[in-house]
Amino acid sequence: MPPRLSLLSRACCSVTAKPTPFASFLLPFFQQQQNRNASILSELSDNPGAYNKKIRRGRGPASGKGKTSGRGHGGQKQHGKVPMTAYGRFAGGQTPLEVVHGERGFENQFSVDMSPLNVDRLQSWIDQGRLDTSKPITLKELNDSRCLHGVKDGVKLLGRGAEQLRTPVNIIVSRASASAIAAVEAAGGTVTTRYYSPPAIRRILRGLTDPINSLQTVGAAPVAAEVDEGSEAEGAAAVTSKRFTYRLPDPTSRKDIEYYRDPAHRGYLSHLVPQGQGPSLFFKTPGTGRVRHKKVTAKGGNSLAKGENRMW
Repeated sequence: MPPRLSLLSRACCSVTAKPTPFASFLLPFFQQQQNRNASILSELSDNPGAYNKKIRRGRGPASGKGKTSGRGHGGQKQHGKVPMTAYGRFAGGQTPLEVVHGERGFENQFSVDMSPLNVDRLQSWIDQGRLDTSKPITLKELNDSRCLHGVKDGVKLLGRGAEQLRTPVNIIVSRASASAIAAVEAAGGTVTTRYYSPPAIRRILRGLTDPINSLQTVGAAPVAAEVDEGSEAEGAAAVTSKRFTYRLPDPTSRKDIEYYRDPAHRGYLSHLVPQGQGPSLFFKTPGTGRVRHKKVTAKGGNSLAKGENRMW
């Protein structure tokens, strides 16, 4: 007679695997780790104010957004036919005011967007060893060292943190404030402002144009065709001029020429201004113009006397 199933089940339950000493030793640690993780998962929640509760519209007056759902009574705005792209200037179909009266003001086409560079940031980059003061500091060195994150229409040196500058530097920028010039020269350095066009700036950053020398720069390297082969110094200057593909341009507008002719701005064209004259190309220095003398003849004395007695 075959054995009954109840007896087999009792026999299977009676035979249990005894835990080994190794498993019993690690069992408390596994239980503790599992309980700790379970407690953390049960307490996870968003920070207060992490999200806003959705507004349920049209669900009765108790919510404050029932009946008309916050759109008001009747009209075009309640029915959803208002052009939302131009909601701020929509005037019910009539011509907007800015179209009737026009926009006031204009965009100045002659304005320039200079990248600011303060003196304290310049000294910080020198202290970190990211700028070499033994060579002139130009736009390329400032951009390559990430002291400036891109150069727009030029670089203007400003005087914030002037008391922190203690290293003499030779810096060449587009423009410089009076306080920045005083701070650099007080530390024993020099400031030179020179003209850069937007295409020239892009070529300088790519290493295709000399950032310092141009045709009107004092001590610029001569053109290779004009150099004699016998002179070693001039031959070296010709080699340096051959390294660049494009030539650095000089200013052509009157405003730029007058700015870089001004010694107060430390312009690189200040050597072109004669002694005792100003940087302006239009206004002459008093006393430097031609003096027109009137010719006095024998009859001229009576005519001058008559001219002084006239009313008109």
